[in-house]
Formats: sequence, C-alpha cells, structure tokens
Amino acid sequence: MVQDISRRTLLRYSVFGIGGAAVLGLAGCAPGDSGAPAATPGGGTATDFTFSSWSLSEEAAKPAIESALSSFRQAEGIEIDTVAYPYNDYLNQLTLQVRGGQFAGAAQLDVAWLSALAALGKLTDLSAFTQGKGYTDAALGAGKSDGKQLGLPWTIGAVGLIGNAELFDRAGASLTPATIEEFEEGLRALKGIGVIPYAASTKAAQLKDIVVWMQTFGSPIVDGDESAIGDEASIKAVEWYKKLYDEGLIAPDVDRAAARTLFAQGSTALYDDAPVGKSAVLSQSPDASLGDKMTPIARPVLKAGQTPQHVLWGHLVVVVDGDGAQTAADFASWLTSDTAQSETYFTALGLPPTTDAALSSDAVTSNAFVEAFTSSITATAKPSPLWKYPAYGQMETAIAEQVQAVLIGQAQPGAAMKSAGEAISRLL
Repeated sequence: MVQDISRRTLLRYSVFGIGGAAVLGLAGCAPGDSGAPAATPGGGTATDFTFSSWSLSEEAAKPAIESALSSFRQAEGIEIDTVAYPYNDYLNQLTLQVRGGQFAGAAQLDVAWLSALAALGKLTDLSAFTQGKGYTDAALGAGKSDGKQLGLPWTIGAVGLIGNAELFDRAGASLTPATIEEFEEGLRALKGIGVIPYAASTKAAQLKDIVVWMQTFGSPIVDGDESAIGDEASIKAVEWYKKLYDEGLIAPDVDRAAARTLFAQGSTALYDDAPVGKSAVLSQSPDASLGDKMTPIARPVLKAGQTPQHVLWGHLVVVVDGDGAQTAADFASWLTSDTAQSETYFTALGLPPTTDAALSSDAVTSNAFVEAFTSSITATAKPSPLWKYPAYGQMETAIAEQVQAVLIGQAQPGAAMKSAGEAISRLL
C-alpha cells in the first residue's frame, strides 16, 4: 500500500504515460501538428469569445462554471457565449463543430481526447501560458501532444471505487478488500441487507470500465502492436463480471449517472467514479451526512501483493483558433492556474487542482475525502492502454458491446472477447 504521499508529490511524479495521455478517439483522424498559432499572455484588448463545456449540462457542476465565467466577464468587460453538450455526445459534437469551422474559443476536454482534437490542426499552442504558473509536471503532461502544450490542465485525478461506509458496516463487509475473493464476499454480504451491492457499469455507454477489471485479471489489453483482448485474463474477467450480474451483485442498465443516483438514494453501497462524483451525488441525496460516509476504496487485486489497477482521469482547457482565441487563452490560463479560482472550484466540486500553490492551500489539504482518494486510488492510476491509438473510442465501444452481449446472455465470454479483440486489431 502506498502511504504518506502528498497530493503535490503524486501529481508531480505520477507516471502519465506518453506526453499527453490523451489520444485520438474518432475514425478518420490521424496525429499531426496543430496548425494554429501560439498564443501569448495578455495579447491586446480583450474580446468576446465562446466557451464549450459538458459541465454546463450537469446540474451539480453548472453553478461553479457559470460563476467563473461571470467573474471573467466582469473583470474583462466582455461577453462569453457558451455551448453545452452532454458528456457522452461531447467529443463528437465538438469535433464536428471544429472541423466545420463553426467553433472557435475555449473548450473543456477530457484528457483522453486531446489528440483527437489536435489532429484537426486548429488548437492553439499554449506553451507561453505555462511559464511561472506552478503547474505540476504530471498535470502539464496531460495537455501535451506532439511536443506542444495544446491544453492547460484544469483537474487531474483517477477513477476508482467509492463506498458507503455505513452500508458496509451494516453488512459486515470490508472497506479494504485486498483480493477479488474478499471483494466478492463483501458484495454478497451487502446483498443481504437489501441494497444493490455494486452499481457497476452495465450499460454500453460506460462499459469501458470493464477494461480496468481486465487489467486486474492480468490482461495487458494491448500486446505490442496486437490486441490482447481475447486472452485468458480478459475472458476470465468477463466471466467474473457475468457471475456478478447473474447473482444480482451488479444490476442491469447502469451507467455513471444512474450509479450516482442509486448511491445518492442509499440504494447501492459501491460504484466507480472520479472525485467529481462526490458533489454530483451529494447534490441529489436526501441524506445530509452522506458525504461523511463516502469512502474511496482501492480496487481489489487477483492475488495479494499485486498493484491495484486504476485509470487516470482529468479535464483540460484547450483553445481553438479563430475569433476571440487570444482572450480565450487568457481565460484558460486564469481558470486553471489562478489560486483563488482553483480553491473556489475545488470547494464547490472537490476536483483536485493542478498547481503547487492550489494543492498546498488549506481548502485542499484539509479535505479528507480527496486525501484518501489520492493515496488509495490516484497513487496507482495510469492511462488506458487504448488511448494512444487513433480509434480508441471505437475500440472501447467494441469491447462494451461484446461485454453487454455476454451480460444479457446473447454471447459467450470466449467468443465475445475474440470478436472484440479482432475488431480492435483491425483498428490498431
């Protein structure tokens, strides 16, 4: 177990994989240098610009984003138009807008999507905005693609298990299950108290979560230049997932939003999420004390002594060249590096900031949930093995569709994983 690791140390030195853990996610895109010019801080008179964000479509996050936009508008005396798409549609919609020349300005971006947008050649190089801002090295790495700083890091963390300590205690289940076997025992005990033990992803939109369980069972996912899906480990992982499904230890038709709702209502004891999940859950929970019960849990391993598997997670702000791009770049810099703004954003949503100054603030260091999440989950997180490929989104979809077919009884694990592996190999 990793102990006595500060947030600052984790974010500075945690391995983030290739320079910019994000890669292409759409068919037809190929890596390439951004064709947009570099921006410089404070370049001339402030102008109106547009900001695109999926968080503006989410009830829990929207007030914090709107407050930041309002502050910048007033300080600069400008207007900021906004565009919002739900998370599951966001990358496709934003890519279409950028490719068609219908969007320019600042945009929120998942760390896994940077190269997909960079391939269009319209992202502004923001290298000048990193100087003297105090971003951690790992956070900056999340925004790099082909040697350029095409995104400024807004928040960096991981996706892991979050449990309701009260329900675990009532069931007599362990909040620190070391192995898959112990984890299963806990889920069965939780089922005995009348809740959904684990609101795991079972809906295709979020079934990419199965990849980290495949890694837990020992699959490398990608082996050299070939897909490893279909190997013994990936098949055993899906067989295990199917067993949980058949025993009622996980439920049908669950995605991240549904899992948050179930957790907020006290109907499930466990689900997967990033740190942002806490504010999203609390905003819809009738239990005023639920926040104190939310406990990050290191993912169990197949054999004692192995390293828990977690996938990195985070948001960037990029700038698409065009009208207002210079002021949009100033906004991206302020939003992601201003200490007061970072503290305000963290206090509202619990999202870890990305600069040394903000990470050292009392607001962050006094947050027990983030401290526990960082040490038990972020400490061992790494990028998805699929992110470095142009069609990683299609690869995740191929896996998700085959796993869902297994869950509902339309396919056998071995055949389904063979099909998924063949589909991935064609996309490599």
